[in-house]
Parts: sequence; structure tokens; C-alpha cells
Amino acid sequence: MKNFHKLTLASVIASSILFGCQKKEAEAPVAATEPAPASAAPAPAEKKPELVSEPLVTNIYTADPSAHVFNGKIYVYPSHDIESGVPQNDNGDHFDMKDFHVLSMDSVGGEVKDNGEAINIKDIPWAGRQLWAPDAAEKNGKYYLYFPVKDKQDIFHIGVGVSDSPVGPFKAEPTPIEGSFSIDPAVFKDSDGSHYMYFGGIWGGQLQRWATGTYNPADTYPENDKPALSPKVAKLKDNMLSFSEKPRDLQIVDKDGKPLTNGDNSRRFFEASWMHKYNGKYYFSYSTGDTHNIAYAIGDNPYGPFTYQGVVLEPVLGWTNHHSIVEFQGKWYLFYHDSSLSGGQTHLRSVKVAELHYNPDGTIQTLSAFKK
Repeated sequence: MKNFHKLTLASVIASSILFGCQKKEAEAPVAATEPAPASAAPAPAEKKPELVSEPLVTNIYTADPSAHVFNGKIYVYPSHDIESGVPQNDNGDHFDMKDFHVLSMDSVGGEVKDNGEAINIKDIPWAGRQLWAPDAAEKNGKYYLYFPVKDKQDIFHIGVGVSDSPVGPFKAEPTPIEGSFSIDPAVFKDSDGSHYMYFGGIWGGQLQRWATGTYNPADTYPENDKPALSPKVAKLKDNMLSFSEKPRDLQIVDKDGKPLTNGDNSRRFFEASWMHKYNGKYYFSYSTGDTHNIAYAIGDNPYGPFTYQGVVLEPVLGWTNHHSIVEFQGKWYLFYHDSSLSGGQTHLRSVKVAELHYNPDGTIQTLSAFKK
């Protein structure tokens, strides 16, 4: 894949040690050494970094958490990671999830309940494979689960299921949302009651295949000095089942108002859109993908443009980074995942939570998943 995974051997080794990267790279040759003298003291054991949070649940693997407060309670809508038996590759075929479970809790730090299966891929009429990161919304007592899944032609679209309960079961609509494509839907409810969907993911998420407005199976990307591919935003209709407009580009710019470029891997959008509002400003946060940051940008309206601000969450243990941000009982929380429960296996992740803090100027204090 152009520009996104041509890593040097040194960076692969560093990433594997610190973040548990599971990409298949050649191992570094081991230099021959003289045996240590018998009197030499044994080398001290390498100290493993300590983690700041524990998994919310350990009975299943969970990832890509979308957290919401409904009826005074936190509900988390994660992916359900499984051991698919599919060999790892750059397209993410080993992420072959087949259902969703909804987690719930009355308080952060309290008991977390796994409410069981909310929907299964076999109950989605148009689905082919790979049920990836979901989100949810509520309106007039109905709950809506939004999910990306490849259709029977192996093209990602976004579907929706409906339920009378925040934990499901959700009944899938017979077809995907018209005009939807790619992955990682995130639905934001604005102060006036309007709902917007943010979505998109490059590389395995296929966003690059829609650069012309229609699907092209060839993976082509902008040159490194050109503007990066943009995430998408579309307002939802009142029925919450369809777009009220054609999806628009969401532009992320630097402090000088210039669009972030394709080669700006540490800041440009890759996947994992999320929107929240704080003190009247709109905060768009996302994953930078192959550089593993959760970054954020601030705008004055739901469509942007959004000015890049910095990093919310530094790289975690595992190849991916995906999150959500929610206010609950007067505090702000970041939900995220890592691969600590599975010992670093990149496709077997676990959802965690940490408190989020703002500076007086509205910027976000950067979090680390590791104790410092």
C-alpha cells in the first residue's frame, strides 16, 4: 500500500517492542558474541512498562469503543474481536469479526456488564464479511446501531439496525445506507437535536477507492505533498436511517489554514472518526493509523474546517488505536483499546477507559496508556 507501510527495519523493531506491532517483518540478524565470563553478574531483567488502565471486560476481546450516555448510564458499543484463523495481511483480513456485544456500566470504575450478542452478521441481509467498528445513537426512545461491513462484492458500506433497547437486539435494515461507503461511522448529536455521521478509513477501509466519487478497486493515494484524503460527514434524516445530503469532505488544516498533506503521517487522518462538543466548540478526533496517535482538531461548526491541535492519546500496545470521548457525571472520559489482554496480538484487543482533562484554553491534555 503506497506510503503507509514501508517501514524501516529499525522502526519495525522499535514499534514491536513498544507497541506490540504484529506486522510480519524480517527478524534482525543476531550478531555472534563471546560467552560471558562465569563470574559475570546476570543481566537485569527488562522492566515492562506499566499500563494505566485495565480491560473493562475479560470474557471476550473488544475494540474500537463508541461510548454514549443513555438514561443516565454509560453504554459502550465495541467491535468484538475473535481469532478468525485468517492470516494477517496489510488489508486487515484477519479482523474478521462477526457480531457485536454491548457493554454497560452505572459508573466509571464500577461493574461492567456484557449484555450479550446485539446483532450477528448472519442477520444482516446484504452483508458479506468483516463487521468492523460500530457506533450508536438514540432518538425518541429508539436506538440505532450503525456498522460497517463488506457487502457480497467485498465493498464496505454502512448499515443500521434498530431496537427498543440500547443493548439490542438490533434488527438490521435490508440494505445499507444509500450513499454510504468505507468504515468507522460515528454519529454525533448536536445541541439542536440534529445528527451527523462522520466516517471513513484509508488503506483497508477503502476510502481511497472513492476519491473520484465512485468506487474504483485500484488503491491510489495523493502524492505526499498534496492534501490528504478527507474523512466524510453527512447529516442524517429525521428517521435516522438515511442521509439527508451527499457526504461532504471534512477538511483538517494546520494553524496557517493549509490542509494537512498525505505525507504528514503523524497528523493526517487515517480512520476512527469521533466528534464531541466542549464549551461551544466542535472537537473532531481520529486515528493517524500507521503512526498510531489519536489526534484532534477544533472547529466552529459540525462541517469544519477543523484546525489541528495535537494528540489526545499516544500509541498503545498493539498496531491500532481507536477511541471515543464522552462526558459523564461532570467528568470527561476517553475510551480506547489496546492488546494487553492478549499479550500484544494486534487483532485481539480490549477496551479500556481513562479520565480526560482540558487545559484552560480548551486544548486537551495528552494521555499515555503507560505509567510514566
